[in-house]
Amino acid sequence: MKHYYILFLTLILSNALAQENQKVYDIIDAISSDNIKQDIEKLVSFGTRHTLSDTLSKSRGIGAARRWIKSEFDKISETCDGCLEVFYQKNYFTPEDGDRIVKPVWINNVVAIQRGTTHPNRFIIMSGDIDSRISDPTNYTEDSPGANDNASGMAGTIEAARVLSKYSFGNSIIYVGLAGEEQGLFGGKGLAKYAQKQGWELIGILNNDMIGNIKGVDGVIDNRTFRIFSEPVPANETERARKARRFYGGEVDGTSRQLARYVHKTVKHYMPEMNPLMIYRLDRFGRGGHHRPFNDVGYAGIRIMEAHENYVMQHQDIRIENGIAYGDIISGVDFEYAKKLTAVNAINLSSLAWAPPTIKNLSIGGIVQASVKFKWEKVNDPNVKGYKIYWRDTTSPIWQYERFVGDVDSHTLEGIVIDNYFFGVSTVGKNGFESPVVFPNSVFR
Repeated sequence: MKHYYILFLTLILSNALAQENQKVYDIIDAISSDNIKQDIEKLVSFGTRHTLSDTLSKSRGIGAARRWIKSEFDKISETCDGCLEVFYQKNYFTPEDGDRIVKPVWINNVVAIQRGTTHPNRFIIMSGDIDSRISDPTNYTEDSPGANDNASGMAGTIEAARVLSKYSFGNSIIYVGLAGEEQGLFGGKGLAKYAQKQGWELIGILNNDMIGNIKGVDGVIDNRTFRIFSEPVPANETERARKARRFYGGEVDGTSRQLARYVHKTVKHYMPEMNPLMIYRLDRFGRGGHHRPFNDVGYAGIRIMEAHENYVMQHQDIRIENGIAYGDIISGVDFEYAKKLTAVNAINLSSLAWAPPTIKNLSIGGIVQASVKFKWEKVNDPNVKGYKIYWRDTTSPIWQYERFVGDVDSHTLEGIVIDNYFFGVSTVGKNGFESPVVFPNSVFR
């Protein structure tokens, strides 16, 4: 009789997990390229969204654009019984703050918070940029459509909010339009400081900057590959952590890199037709994006974007020169590709929002032994099923091996030499969703 009871419980649990995982596929199917197209067209219709452009007009400039974005978040909230907290988060900047701020300006971010039911102060953020520019970064009067850079990322963020607002999550999700990116990442700087003052516990930020172009300046056409940029270790790490890394490893195992690996794994599982490309850089060579201000103060953050950029369509005056058409116009956006990358974000937002918290402290031992020992502090959450140990070759960019070890606070991997691998531990929820992997932060013998 006991055997049948256990089997019955196992079947119930398996069915529940299948239903939870089915939700992820439903989310993918719900993303609409038509909605994304309409939103990009609307953002382009404002003529310019330059940070310093008109704020009073109802049809032109960044003021009209941000009011429209807020109205879209408000509409979404109305359809889910007020599930979104929508507001402007703003900061004042002057020419003393940067060469591209040629006059004093309020930089307004548009924020929509979908509160979690279990951990309302834990947040995963998806961002797009509101603003645009042409060749001269201080020209705020000429047309600057910014169709791909970055109406595509902003439209994807709005669409993710439309779809995910229909679900309930344990952790909170923030959908945000960040302004002032082209002037010096000012919107991100303002929101990162706001997050610190509010005491937000950030799981991380998924920064979407250019998710709509499939034809690169190198002639490559690719509608399945995308890049994930991430820094190796936190910018504000302690001297003690830096010294420990020299002896114990972890040069590529900071929280941002673990977030990137999480996205890679989630996409390969639920969207195997896509090709996530891990880039071991904070951002493109010599350039920056709106995840960086969060990285600067120690938060995990990555950039998700197209694999093949077309530079003649970025930051350009609209013109034809030597037979080449310049300008970031809407004909350069592939809406189906933008839909795919929006889905990439949505399934990771949902997976992280459904996942339990990460462990805070993880110790590792096993010097001169044929086994690896782990100790950690268990997460205080009734929805935790247990913990999973990951390991990989020291030269592998992703986690290769895993073992679920149950609801315990220690474990020993027998027959594995600590010198030959890197290790980490994730928290597994009863719903089957996992937290990002935590790299060991202390050593014992």
